[in-house]
Amino acid sequence: MHEDGNGAEARVAEQVTPSGEDQEFLALERELTVLLRRARANQGEMAREVHPDLESSAYGLLIRLSEHGGRRATELAGYFGVGKATMSRQLRALEELGLITREPDPADGRAWLVTLTEEGHRRVGTVREARRARYVSQLAHWDRREVAELARLLNRLNGVMEK
Repeated sequence: MHEDGNGAEARVAEQVTPSGEDQEFLALERELTVLLRRARANQGEMAREVHPDLESSAYGLLIRLSEHGGRRATELAGYFGVGKATMSRQLRALEELGLITREPDPADGRAWLVTLTEEGHRRVGTVREARRARYVSQLAHWDRREVAELARLLNRLNGVMEK
């Protein structure tokens, strides 16, 4: 490899060819890429199970509302890292499907809280239970402690990625 006098090609080569120390991080990147690709496909499948007209990106929003109750649209937009316009469009679609409702925020009458409707709770609960049963079946050969450890490590990774 030849240098241009400034060492530019040598620096590029260092970036492309990782040291042996970085192999674990390359393996992590490869496995996360596969996991995320499969998760996106599964998210679309789960969204359609909740409602045939539901966008796949809205499934996570329903899960967040299911687990954390009423939230303001601005809080949801911040959590998911989307703009207010995108969140408004998603909420409008969910409201039209009868899965969410908006009610005045008791802490601030000018703001609205988004909550799941009874139908939304029912549908999300049904899909989550079916998904849980699939995980139990797919991971039946795993020790429960391994499943718990995987959940713990993913939670830790998510916490780091959130910052």
